[in-house]
Amino acid sequence: MSGLPAPVGAATDAFARRSAPMLPKGADEAAARKAGRDFEAFFVTQMLEHMFKGIPTDGFFGGGQAEGIYRSLLLQNYGQAISERGGIGIADMVTREMLKHQEVK
Repeated sequence: MSGLPAPVGAATDAFARRSAPMLPKGADEAAARKAGRDFEAFFVTQMLEHMFKGIPTDGFFGGGQAEGIYRSLLLQNYGQAISERGGIGIADMVTREMLKHQEVK
């Protein structure tokens, strides 16, 4: 079997390890944690948007394009705040998986 070429995934992984910039271990962990929190904030925002979609607006002051923009921005801030204050557990799982996939085998 030594004459067979390496699987594409293995070759790509080897290339990625050689060409990746050498960062201190703490930088990788910090970047992974930030990515995990950002992903969780996005997920929570999407969940909140679906929850708020069914809430009707009042006729006199509500509705229209401006309210849609305001509501979207408000829900993005809610999602970010929820994630920064511990979230719902997705950030930890995403961070753990990202760090696991970065390990050199």
